[in-house]
Amino acid sequence: MKEGINRLLSGGALLTAKHISKELGMARKEVNSFLHQSQDTYEKDADFRWRLIDAKHARIALPTGWVTGEAFETIFQEAGDILDGPCQRIDFVFSPKCKTMIDCIARLLAVMNQLAHRGKQVTADFTEAGGTLTYLNRAGFFDLLDQGVAVLPRRPSVSAAKRYQGNSGNLVEFDRVDPKGSNNDLIEQLTNKFVQHSTTDHRVAALTVFGELIGNVFEHSESPLAGFAGLQKYGGHRNHIQTVVSDSGIGIARTLRPGLKAHYPALYKTFGEPSLESDIGLVTAAMSKGEISRYGDGRGLGFKSSREQAIKFNAEISVRQQEFCLKFKYCEGELINVERRSDLSNLMGTHICFDFYLD
Repeated sequence: MKEGINRLLSGGALLTAKHISKELGMARKEVNSFLHQSQDTYEKDADFRWRLIDAKHARIALPTGWVTGEAFETIFQEAGDILDGPCQRIDFVFSPKCKTMIDCIARLLAVMNQLAHRGKQVTADFTEAGGTLTYLNRAGFFDLLDQGVAVLPRRPSVSAAKRYQGNSGNLVEFDRVDPKGSNNDLIEQLTNKFVQHSTTDHRVAALTVFGELIGNVFEHSESPLAGFAGLQKYGGHRNHIQTVVSDSGIGIARTLRPGLKAHYPALYKTFGEPSLESDIGLVTAAMSKGEISRYGDGRGLGFKSSREQAIKFNAEISVRQQEFCLKFKYCEGELINVERRSDLSNLMGTHICFDFYLD
C-alpha cells in the first residue's frame, strides 16, 4: 500500500483518501486508517487532500539480523522510485547487528552508486552498526562505493579487503570487473574458493560459470559505472556458496532485442515489442534455454554453459533486471520452477546471484 500511495503522491501531488483508494482498488476505510497512522510521512490540507511531507528525502532502514537480497527488495520497494523520482536525499540506515548477505550487498552497492552518479545526496549510516561496517570493509564494499556517498560515522581510512585479500576461508572480496579486460585473476579467485568448499571435480564447471558471467554480462553492460563480483560461503541450516555478479548497464532484454528480428524470428514475434511482460519472457528464454545472442552467432548473452553447470549443482539462480527479478530453481538435472517478482523499484543493470548448495 505504501509504495502505491507514494507513487500517487510523488511530485507534490495532493489527493483525497477517496481518490487514492479508487486508484489503488482498495477500501477507503483501509487507506484512511493507514494515512492517519502514518502522519510522520503524510499530511492533509484544509480540503482533506493528502500529500507527502517531504518527497525529496527518503530513509531506507536495514533491520537487525540477516538481510537477504529478497528482503532488501521489499525494503527498497517501500521507498518508491528513488532512482528516477523527485527524491534528492537518500539515507541508508543500518540497524545494530545488521547482517547483510552478499546478494543484498551487491544491490546496495549498485543502487548507491547509481544514485550518486545521478547527482543525488546519498548517506550510508553505520552509527549503530559498527560490526556491519567492519564486515563490509573486509568484503571490499567501500573500495567500490562512489566517493560521493557520505559514510557515517566515517568512511574506513584503510581497506581491510586490500590488506587481507585472499586470507578468508569463506569470502572472495568484491572486486571491480574490467569490461575491457580478461578479469582472469578475479575468475581464478572465485573458482579456487568454490573448489575449496566443494571438490576438484567442480573446477572446470566453476571456471566456466564465473568466466561466462563475468565476461558476457560486462561485455554488454554499456555503463560508465564499474561492475563487480564476489563470493561468500554460508553455514547454518544449509551450507551453500553464494556468488554475485553485477553491472549497472542496460539489461539483458535491451541487449538482445535488436538482434531478434534478424536471427530469432520466433522470439521476435513473441518478444519483439518492449514491455515489462515481454522483457520477462525474453530474459526467461535466455536464461532457461541459452544460445541466444544479439549477433545470432552463439556469442554474447547465451548463458548456455552457466545453465548447464547450474543443473549439475542443483543451483538457484536469480536474475535482477530493471523492474523485475526471476529465480530459476534446478533439481536432478531439470529446471523445476521459475519464480518472478515484477513489482520492484527501479534499479539499472543485471544482477545475477548463484546459490550452490553443498549438501
